Amino acid sequence: MLKLLKIEWMKIKNYNAFIILSSFFALGVITVNYIVFIVNKNMISQTQAANLMGKFSPYNFDKTWQTTSYAAGWLLLLPALLLIILLTNEFTYRTHRQNIIDGWSREQFIHIKIVLAVLTAVFSTVLVFITALTFGLSSGSSFSTEGISHIGYFFLKALSYNMIALLIGVLIRRTGFAIGVFFIYMGFENFISQLLDVWSIRLRSRQNIDLGSMGDYLPMNSADGMLTFPDNPLKGLAKGVMPTDYYWVVLGLTVAYLILFYWWSVNRVVKTDL
Repeated sequence: MLKLLKIEWMKIKNYNAFIILSSFFALGVITVNYIVFIVNKNMISQTQAANLMGKFSPYNFDKTWQTTSYAAGWLLLLPALLLIILLTNEFTYRTHRQNIIDGWSREQFIHIKIVLAVLTAVFSTVLVFITALTFGLSSGSSFSTEGISHIGYFFLKALSYNMIALLIGVLIRRTGFAIGVFFIYMGFENFISQLLDVWSIRLRSRQNIDLGSMGDYLPMNSADGMLTFPDNPLKGLAKGVMPTDYYWVVLGLTVAYLILFYWWSVNRVVKTDL
């Protein structure tokens, strides 16, 4: 496996798309959190919203892990797009055939791509951890690991996006088409998710049936549903009408979807023609 990883690294280390998208993601994680930090410090705290927000600070150590994970989660499209490009290029330039001719099995080919997806999620998570720690230290609050579980939720979200990207890549195999399908699917799922969330609210308010936020039970939105902005007075005002967040249900669905994406991707590569 280590030998295969070295081969993968040789393929991508000088690839412009890899350098550009990786750099944008790394800078984006820092920039988006800096923007949230500055807005909260210099704008919200000096407006009438401060009366409702009180002393809420999203980057104190009891909040920084959750805030940073939530903000960085919006950028996970970039590593997912990179994985689609890297995988579909293998089919476009037929390097996957050459790998198999050189002695790789089909299982080795797809598994090394899955390992790459996992490593990408790991490196993204490490970056978020370091960013959260840095902003927490800059807040002047006492160190705390309260809420650090959200770093783990971020990893699951990153891995979910990466595995969906790989699945679309092995199903479509053409870069432009695969990227288009990825965005179309994301938009379609978000639309259905919004409809399900509205239905969830109506069920609770009109029939007193609380099934949770059903929009979070869809593949991409299950990963999204684990990462929310920290609780604050403004958010608390909406809780009276919002469905209950069943985190364990959402977490279980996220893991189940990951297993499905893994099985589907491996089966697709193993059982289809080169």
